[in-house]
Amino acid sequence: MLSYLQHRRDRERKRDQIRERLDHTPPIYAEPSADEDAKILALSLSQLVAACAEKSVSPLDVLRAYGKRALSAHAATNCLADVFFDDAERTARLVPSLDPKPLAGVPVGIKDCIDVEGHDTTLGFSANTGRPARSSAPLVRLLRDAGALIYVKTTLPTACLSFECSSDIFGVTTNPYNPAFSPGASTGGGAALLAWQGTLIEVGTDIGGSTRYPAVYCGLYAVKGTLGRFPNTGCVSCTPGLEAVPTVTSPLARSLDDLEEFWRRVVEMKPWEYDHTCAPIPWTPVDFLTSGRKLRFGLIADDGVVPPTPAVARALHEVVTALRDQGHEVVPFSPPSPLEGLKIGYQLMFSDGAVSVLEPRRSGEFVNPALLTVRFILRLPLWLKKIQATFLRWFSRPRGRNESWASLLEIFHPRTALQERKLVVQRDAYRAAWHDAWHEQGLDLLLTVPHALPAMPKDPAASDQATLVSANYAFLYNILDCAAGVMPVSYVDRAQDSYAPDFRHSERYRNMSDIARAVHGLYDADAMNGLPVGVQVVGGRFQEERVIAGMRLIEYALWAERDKGFVPRSF
Repeated sequence: MLSYLQHRRDRERKRDQIRERLDHTPPIYAEPSADEDAKILALSLSQLVAACAEKSVSPLDVLRAYGKRALSAHAATNCLADVFFDDAERTARLVPSLDPKPLAGVPVGIKDCIDVEGHDTTLGFSANTGRPARSSAPLVRLLRDAGALIYVKTTLPTACLSFECSSDIFGVTTNPYNPAFSPGASTGGGAALLAWQGTLIEVGTDIGGSTRYPAVYCGLYAVKGTLGRFPNTGCVSCTPGLEAVPTVTSPLARSLDDLEEFWRRVVEMKPWEYDHTCAPIPWTPVDFLTSGRKLRFGLIADDGVVPPTPAVARALHEVVTALRDQGHEVVPFSPPSPLEGLKIGYQLMFSDGAVSVLEPRRSGEFVNPALLTVRFILRLPLWLKKIQATFLRWFSRPRGRNESWASLLEIFHPRTALQERKLVVQRDAYRAAWHDAWHEQGLDLLLTVPHALPAMPKDPAASDQATLVSANYAFLYNILDCAAGVMPVSYVDRAQDSYAPDFRHSERYRNMSDIARAVHGLYDADAMNGLPVGVQVVGGRFQEERVIAGMRLIEYALWAERDKGFVPRSF
């Protein structure tokens, strides 16, 4: 009872604090956007920095243009966890200097799991409210030294591990393209803000797709780097102490140009001098367009766990066709079993029985049902799970359709320290086998989907129906610690992307596992019409430049061959 009362008290206090800060923003941010604001919003990152250097635009004007949009975005989607325009205005007045700064005047949103001095880092838990960070994360210090304007923190779901973005302290954040759907998670607030042009860059974190899902759900670009390429200290993980499957800090942007410029300029700031976890690897540009070299892409159209739904499959097919039309080779990739990699990864992530991820939770505090289901399964006796797995194998028809679900279920259990170390050995062997398969098949990059669905409905029950197993297409590359990027390609089109009337009587559906059927049960081309769909581009470890170059090649191919590149919607 005491825990519940503390939760209610701190939840209301945090809500009041957010309302008060929004109500007391300087009046200029409540004014309608003017023509001068529109001109600022139309500038790319490099153009904006150049304009600030030339003093044709002031950082204060930039802050006000984007600040107005941020408040509009929040009114529409509920995406802000904290606002501090006054702090940012003081920074904006200090930005002009004799030495040009690489991110001068660039507005950056910060996910509410990254420390900003004087502000809470909540991870969506009421227990973390009223405890402002004593110092800023090295990344935040680097960004401010580079001239960036940090003025908002963005919402995230309780405990982060979720497809929808909701918590008791912040409420529900919705997708700008359709409020019935999630903006993705856990960097959902930042993606909604970015899609609304309430910021130029958002910095989030990714442990199983947590920047890539929001990016693709909201028509944005993101690249998750290898651990050590981007500053990570002070970016609080929802699984503290877990090194076997690390949380990685990653940026999102509205355009590929802005994403590449931000990555480059951060790395050129020598982040290893700010953060001891960063590897001293300089930025090395890669340009496949001007080189004229034809690439060999591997393709995973279906990983054997959850096949993609029609709109997602179509987006991948359009990319494959455009690349082939440009003379590039796209071949099916035969890696080590993705299912085996996922089995290793899920055991490592939840080796503690999901205790750490839910440790800050108070009595009565909302957590998405999918995570609670994970904890429930972890707590079941292992012998009972093995019996259930046996039943799935024996009684599922056609025989074998539930093999993936059964093999996950029978190993999904807390692990001892010794068992966890053995799993790390298995993970390393899996990474080595993947590396060998990649080079034996002569790949430059890999193409696949980000998720089986275009977006998840905002109702938390949808995440529970899909289960965290449906993070398969993104989580695998956290296990491998590869560089992986997502980019928008098209929109769901009910005319092209609906199921055939007899789909649920088809052989394809009959052969799906229970998990795959549950995911496809959420797909509705009518309801999802107009939502963005995209693809995922994967490289090797520390190959962020190559992944971005591959994304640029795809973007060029879509426009050159099909005149069907992605155009984001304006809000």
